[in-house]
Amino acid sequence: MLRVATLDDVARLACELPEVTEGERHGNRTWFVAGKAFAWDRPFSKADIRRFGDQTPPEGPILAVRTGDLGEKEAVLAAHREAFFTIPHFDGYPAVLIQLRLVTGKALREAITDGWLACAPPALAAQYLSR
Repeated sequence: MLRVATLDDVARLACELPEVTEGERHGNRTWFVAGKAFAWDRPFSKADIRRFGDQTPPEGPILAVRTGDLGEKEAVLAAHREAFFTIPHFDGYPAVLIQLRLVTGKALREAITDGWLACAPPALAAQYLSR
């Protein structure tokens, strides 16, 4: 049986990256690099749930992760249909949502790393990529 990813797994993966701090934003666990949030726990608001209408919202926990741009967001969504998704609140914003109970470890690690790269200062990102 496959183990389901948790926010503690997210914390471990995020904190393996250089200069990451964990904090809270809007009452939710958030991971930052250079003061920019690149991954955060993203429970659905009442407005989000209303927008699902008759559809059942994806079960949590839900992780939001930044992408480099909207093109990358679309590519990530197309490549990982089973666990990655978006909601109207994120329209026009370079981030994806990940249903942790469905994501593979490899896809989660890649998403967190890509989110970090999208927010890290260019010199730090280059140093990380050249290692």
